[in-house]
Amino acid sequence: MTAGDPSHQGASLHSVYDPEDQDRRTRKRRGRWVLGGTAVVVLIALILAGAYLLVLQRSYSSNVTHFPQADSDGSGEDPTNPLGEDRPEATDATNILLLGSDSNGGSGADEDLPRVPGGGRSDTMMFIHIPAGQDSVQVVSIPRDLWVEIPGGYGWHKVNAGLSLGGDQGPWLTRATVEQLFDVRIDHITAVDLLGFVGLVEALGGVTVESSYPESFTTNDGYTFNPGSQEMNADEALSFVRHRSSFPDGDLQRIRNQQALIRAVVDEAASPATLANPLRVNDMVSTFSDHLITDEDLSASRAASLAWDARGAADNMQFSTLPTGGNGYSDDGQWIFYQDEQAMEEISQALDEDRLDEYLSD
Repeated sequence: MTAGDPSHQGASLHSVYDPEDQDRRTRKRRGRWVLGGTAVVVLIALILAGAYLLVLQRSYSSNVTHFPQADSDGSGEDPTNPLGEDRPEATDATNILLLGSDSNGGSGADEDLPRVPGGGRSDTMMFIHIPAGQDSVQVVSIPRDLWVEIPGGYGWHKVNAGLSLGGDQGPWLTRATVEQLFDVRIDHITAVDLLGFVGLVEALGGVTVESSYPESFTTNDGYTFNPGSQEMNADEALSFVRHRSSFPDGDLQRIRNQQALIRAVVDEAASPATLANPLRVNDMVSTFSDHLITDEDLSASRAASLAWDARGAADNMQFSTLPTGGNGYSDDGQWIFYQDEQAMEEISQALDEDRLDEYLSD
C-alpha cells in the first residue's frame, strides 16, 4: 500500500478526525490534567503546611522560656531531678503539671505562711493526663490549700509551698510533691501567667464561657455574670477567673471558673474557622508562649508532636477537682483542705491502669 493509496488516506483522515476518538483523547488529556493538578495542589498544601508548622514552632521557641536546671557535673545524673528523689516509672501515657500564676490580681506573689520563706506560691495547679490511646484529656485541678507532705524532709505544707521552699529548684520540688501525691510520673512541668489565657481570648476575638455558678454575681471590676452560656471579651474573662469573694466555697468555685475559661478557649481555638486562619493561629501561639515557662524537654517539636498525636482529644476533655476530706486548720494555724485518702488511692490506681477517664466519668 503506497502513500498515495486512497484507502490509506481515508484511514488516516478517519483516525484523525473521528469525533468520538477525538472526544476520548480530549477527556483522557483532561483527566491527566485534573489528576496532575490535584497532585500539585496537594503537594503545595503539604509544603505550605510543613512551612506553617515550622513557623509555629519557631514562634513557640522564640517566646517560651525554661525552668532553671541543676548544674550537671558530668556524672550522668538527671539535671531536672536535683533532689535525687526516686521517681515513678514512665508509662505510655503523658502527664503534665500546669502551674498558674496571676501576678497582677490573684492571691499575690507573697503570702504570710508559717515556715515558708517569702510565701510565694502558685494560684492554680492542674494535673493534665493524656492516656496512652491519646483519644481524650483529663484535667484535675488541685486546690492550692491541700495539705500534703513535701519531699526532701520539708514536712507538711500546702501543696504548692514547694515553689518557695525549693528556691531555684522550686518547680522540681513541686513536681516531686505532686508525683508523690498521685504516685505517678510527671513527664512535663509548665507554668503560665493567667494573662497568657487572657491573651488567647483577645486573639480569638472573645469566647463563649459556660458559668456553672447557679446565681448571678458581680465582680469587683463591675462585671455581672449570669448562670449559663455567655460571651466574654478578654477583660471580662480575666475578671471572671479572678473573682472568688462571692462564692461560699471561695477558691473551689474559682477553680471551676478557670476550668470553664480553659474549655472555652480550647473549643474556640480548635474550631475549623480558627484552624483555617494561619495568622490567628500564629498569633495565639506567640501570645500564649510568651507567658509560658516549661522544662527544656518540652521543646517546640515535642509540643507539636503532643498536639498532633492528641488532635482528636479536644472534643473529649474532662475537667475535675481533686476531692478533699474536709477543711480545718493546721497545727501552725493555716486554713487547709485535708486529703481524701480513699479518693487518692482510687485515682492512683486508675492512673496505673490507664483508666482515669472511666474513673472521672463514674
